[in-house]
Amino acid sequence: MSDEKLVGIVLVSHSAAVATSVAELAKGLAGAGSAVPVAPAGGAESGGFGTSAALISEAAASVDRGAGVAVLADLGSAVLTVKALLAEGDELPGHTRLVDAPFVEGAVAAVVTASTGADLDTVEAAAVEAYSYRKV
Repeated sequence: MSDEKLVGIVLVSHSAAVATSVAELAKGLAGAGSAVPVAPAGGAESGGFGTSAALISEAAASVDRGAGVAVLADLGSAVLTVKALLAEGDELPGHTRLVDAPFVEGAVAAVVTASTGADLDTVEAAAVEAYSYRKV
């Protein structure tokens, strides 16, 4: 674990495989030595599809380095679960924020930006900006 204060990133998906793959993609595109703490929180605790509050809480705690935690979620109940955890107030590290961004592009932008040492506001802004990425 690095002493450097970096924004941590949690990727919440209904699928463990999707969350893990997006985390690997984002870290890979940020650079081979990216020190950004990124944790997938995908699927149900049983291993099937779903969303687990416990897995999200564990992931957020594992990436907390004191600079905040940005959480990106894929679909409806994943978003609702993160919102419920934030409402509880003590289930996630302080300065944890649900980021309204596209899951894959937002994750890449968040991790790349966090790798520069940017603060949570800047990481969130980069992820949100991914909504404007044009493909054609």
